[in-house]
Amino acid sequence: MAMIRFFRDEPSSVDRSGLTGDPDIPDPPPKDRVRGIRARLKAARPVIVGTFRGLPRMTRLVWDASPLMTAGLGIATVISGLTPVAQAWTSRLLINTVVQGIRNRAAPVALPLPWGGSVPPLSATRALIALAVVQFGLYLVSAVTNEVRGVSQQCLQERISQVVQLQVMEKACKLDMAFFEDSRSYDLLRQTQQEAAARPLQMVNGALGLLQAFVTLTSMLAVLIGLNPWLALVVLAAAIPEFVSDARFSRKGFMLSMRAAPIRRRMQYLSNLVTTDTATKEVKLFGLGGFFIERFRLLGQVYYTRLRRLAVRRSLVSGGWGMLGPLAGSLTYLYIALQAVAGRLTLGDLTLYAQATNAVQNGIQQVFSSFSTLYENALYMDNLDELLAAVPVVVAPAEPAALPSPVRGHIVFEHVTFHYPGTQIRVLDDVSVEIHPGETVALVGRNGAGKSTFVKLLCRLYDPDEGRILLDGIDLTTVDPAALRATIGGMFQDFVTYQATAGENIGLGEVTRIEDAPAVAAAARDAGAAPLIEGLPRGYETALGKWFGKGTQLSGGEWQKVALARSFMRAAPVLILDEPTSALDAQAEYELFARLRSLAEGRTAVFISHRFSTVRKADRIFLFDHGRLAEQGTHSELMRLAGQYAELFTLQASAYID
Repeated sequence: MAMIRFFRDEPSSVDRSGLTGDPDIPDPPPKDRVRGIRARLKAARPVIVGTFRGLPRMTRLVWDASPLMTAGLGIATVISGLTPVAQAWTSRLLINTVVQGIRNRAAPVALPLPWGGSVPPLSATRALIALAVVQFGLYLVSAVTNEVRGVSQQCLQERISQVVQLQVMEKACKLDMAFFEDSRSYDLLRQTQQEAAARPLQMVNGALGLLQAFVTLTSMLAVLIGLNPWLALVVLAAAIPEFVSDARFSRKGFMLSMRAAPIRRRMQYLSNLVTTDTATKEVKLFGLGGFFIERFRLLGQVYYTRLRRLAVRRSLVSGGWGMLGPLAGSLTYLYIALQAVAGRLTLGDLTLYAQATNAVQNGIQQVFSSFSTLYENALYMDNLDELLAAVPVVVAPAEPAALPSPVRGHIVFEHVTFHYPGTQIRVLDDVSVEIHPGETVALVGRNGAGKSTFVKLLCRLYDPDEGRILLDGIDLTTVDPAALRATIGGMFQDFVTYQATAGENIGLGEVTRIEDAPAVAAAARDAGAAPLIEGLPRGYETALGKWFGKGTQLSGGEWQKVALARSFMRAAPVLILDEPTSALDAQAEYELFARLRSLAEGRTAVFISHRFSTVRKADRIFLFDHGRLAEQGTHSELMRLAGQYAELFTLQASAYID
């Protein structure tokens, strides 16, 4: 029933989270709205502040990825920004020279320079040839810089994407189980990882677009200011309302994306159920494909409806304010044309100032658009920074204690109590046990009794809330977690089926010896997996799984044998096996436990199992009930006790009696 609610209630849970409501940032109060442009500028302040706050981090990220590429890209961008004004100035000189040549071809032409002065007088023909050469040179410079920018951007995009992905992966390796089992933290990790491929290019393009637009804008504004400062101010001010509106919608778009992260993750999960081999058999058997597709469609519709509404509003509002720019441009063109008709401007001046007006308008829009894009990217950088700033709970102390060498495997739980973050339920409640070196202990009990949590605490995937855990007399919280885990080998119930070769699947149990073929083969023999692997098409070099290339798919029991072999790769003093025979047939189970004593010789072995036929072979048995250690002893002792263990054993044994 829980699984049905998990899927069926999703649309309503979306409603409650605000996705079908209004995720917008609240508008200013009415008394502020009447102040018009002042209130809108105030609303845009977070965008401007956020952009400049994030810009240094983006620049540092790009620079660290490739200083040479970044420098070349920056220089090419500045040149690209200056090229339009140089081309406009050259066009002005060409037109004026043509006009002068038509009037008096023999008269010398003195070509003015932008920074003052002029070149020595030339004939009209020579002046035109010189200007044509200059114009061709500008086009050539523009073409070269565009090529440099294209290559640099492509290389930087891939490099930055890899850098961000590596940072996320390295951080994920340092975070502990509590982070991954918290939904908000997991959403943050997934969102950051998914956007790592697209955001870097947007960051680079946004920053460079802003730089180029700023260079072009300032140079063209200088041209307009030379004509009329008020004219430049009108053109500049006309684009501000559109920027303010677009900036507010950029923030709303990002907020929608963040609030939709759990829904998008749920949609991805539903897609994986239908499109990967993990759940194919059950999906087909129960005819679940249509059901999951319908859930996906409903969730997608919720997100799409909200996204469409936001996009339409953004288009209408920003488009409305955007009409001010063309209006200001038309008035500017009229003013320039009237000045030319009155004889105060030449035909070349008319061309120059018209191009400058158009360039200023486009430049302002590009600057403001780049601000909005950079602001969204700055919010992404905030997410990335939040992830990279996450601090694991289980950490190595400043001066970690050293475990004895060799580790004997003497384990002691002293009044250990633990509950998972976000809950108040005590999964372990005042547990005190002692496991002697070389002893094989079985943990039994109903589901949720605390068995797996006991193992997680022993591996220091979590630290206890109360009490302490000792290994050879050393408190685990004083030990470096990596050093502790190096002394433990094992297999969890939800073991990983790596899409790799059979040999690599086993060798990953001790990655420093992954190329040690004899060690891999020995671990396979210990787990009873050798006959299986040797019968594969390419033996230990056979690819397992169907994700990459033509691999071989194994059954559940066969995969479990491979996972067992992986646990035997590490010659660790402590061996942990969580349901090691759950997918094995009766013969394979018997063969495994017939060898278990020899495999565990000299080790402390802790295994979890619901099969009492195998549990009875342990030196001692711990029975957990609602987080407490209810019974302990050998099989015979617990049967004589006639408690919960005896009841469970009898119930299971009766299933085999006709």
